[in-house]
Amino acid sequence: MEPAIGLAVGRGTGPELAAAFERVLTEITGIYSTGVQIVRSERTYHSYNSLNTGVGIERIREITRDDADHYREFCRARAALGTTAVFRTAINAQSLYLVRQALQAVKVDVISGRGVSLLLVRDAAQGFYTGENLHVPDALVRTMTFSRQITEKVIAFAVERARREWPDGIDEILMAYKFHLLDGALDAWVAESAERHGVAIALCQPDTVNRNLIERGPRPRTVVIAGNEWADIMHVMLLDRFGSERQENRCTENVYLHPDVAGLAEYQTVHGSADDLEGRDTVNPVATIRAAAMIAERHAGCAGAVQMVERGLGALGRHGIGTPDLGGRHSTTAVVDALIDALEPEDAPVLAGEP
Repeated sequence: MEPAIGLAVGRGTGPELAAAFERVLTEITGIYSTGVQIVRSERTYHSYNSLNTGVGIERIREITRDDADHYREFCRARAALGTTAVFRTAINAQSLYLVRQALQAVKVDVISGRGVSLLLVRDAAQGFYTGENLHVPDALVRTMTFSRQITEKVIAFAVERARREWPDGIDEILMAYKFHLLDGALDAWVAESAERHGVAIALCQPDTVNRNLIERGPRPRTVVIAGNEWADIMHVMLLDRFGSERQENRCTENVYLHPDVAGLAEYQTVHGSADDLEGRDTVNPVATIRAAAMIAERHAGCAGAVQMVERGLGALGRHGIGTPDLGGRHSTTAVVDALIDALEPEDAPVLAGEP
């Protein structure tokens, strides 16, 4: 039976990227003769710009909640049917984080280069980015929750993922949280969890992590478990210093830890909905292409798909094929066309003229 892959599409450039994802995933699985069934959510979810059109605060809140409820149930329904992966384009952040809080999400990114490998695990299930907004006259009150249960789940996931990433051992585990605000509760939970998993965890203020990373860099196999407030700001810096790729070209993985969706991973582009580019066929599809390759390899039985796509992207770069944000002159469609033409399952020349 062909594996089923979920697809959730937001407004802005979401439909264009969804089309690119479907084309590339179908092409890859065709090369590997595995096949795939893509199951699209029936709802097109709002971006922030598509919401903020003068309809008023209460209507924005209603649509935000409706989108969150619908996407949460789409994920639950797909997981119940055995789906292990969903690709999602950008949607309104408040809707997204309501889902991440309910389904207990972590965002995972491996940043490698310059002699180090950094596993960044972003706690998307608790903290300021999650929670509800309470509107009172001339003010907005935003609630947030931290819990022992979620903290333990995030740490357990990070330790297990790091041990799979580096079977020979982990050099360092850092946690970047503003823990001084939490009356010692986070300190106690982290200490208990570290003992339970048999690891050392350094709970640090975000500015301390920043200083140490800038002054000495991470150790060769470093885990950073971070509150999303810090990680969102620092992601670009970490890529710039320790990776080799622009943020706009990267995809990332979100893993849900709630039992209702156990085994379901969500893949997304790192860039947002880019509403200003909607309908112009100029949005950068590289992150979407990479997401399709990751899903094909990890969830559709296409071993080697990621490297095959990286070879293809490398060939496109050498031939100057790219969208305007990368200094190129090609459309989204033209980049996807060229990438598909370049795909070869073996390590062989991928474009005419390549050595």
